[in-house]
Amino acid sequence: MFLTLAAAVVAAGQSFTCTPTHVWDGDGPIWCAEGPHIRISGIAAREMDGTCRTNQPCPPATALQARDRLVSLLGGPRGTIPTGHVIVSAPAMHCRSEGSAGGSRTAAWCTLASGADLSCAMVRTGTVLRWDRYWKNHRCR
Repeated sequence: MFLTLAAAVVAAGQSFTCTPTHVWDGDGPIWCAEGPHIRISGIAAREMDGTCRTNQPCPPATALQARDRLVSLLGGPRGTIPTGHVIVSAPAMHCRSEGSAGGSRTAAWCTLASGADLSCAMVRTGTVLRWDRYWKNHRCR
């Protein structure tokens, strides 16, 4: 028997911990052991079918390249599940919610255990693009 729990959206402005367990694509969602599903704030990656939505930046990298770079930042793959999500085992991240990213996803700025900003780290990989509409005044170190 499977028990399915809907991921709750973390209210905007709240800080929370996310221990990553699964990744879908280069900008999320990242499933957290604590419950939330994170859409990484301020960036855009291709959809898993290779397309880009008309209202967002379209990076040249494939969806698989972006997803694999995110998985690498989170410690590497540990397998997959039937839905296609990649299993990861990463130290807890510290995140700040921007509120709903649609559905049960929380848009969030996260800091990896290493101290690196996840959005900035993904932009530096060249597999995602900064999405100015959501980047706001965020700064990379």
